[in-house]
Amino acid sequence: MAKKLNRIKVALVEKGLSQTDLAEKIGKSFSTVNAYCANRQQPSLEVLAQIAEILSASMKDLIVDSTD
Repeated sequence: MAKKLNRIKVALVEKGLSQTDLAEKIGKSFSTVNAYCANRQQPSLEVLAQIAEILSASMKDLIVDSTD
């Protein structure tokens, strides 16, 4: 079964940003960003677009298809 996962945590490390930094920039709580990074919750397309802009990445690069 294919499962959608995001690479936000990886991209943050690559850019040298913390989850707290990202939370402040997108106006979300640390808990929400932490849930995104741990793939417990997925951002809306609007929020994903904000994250992609902040991380200088494409939205497509932040989403990965994975199979179980």
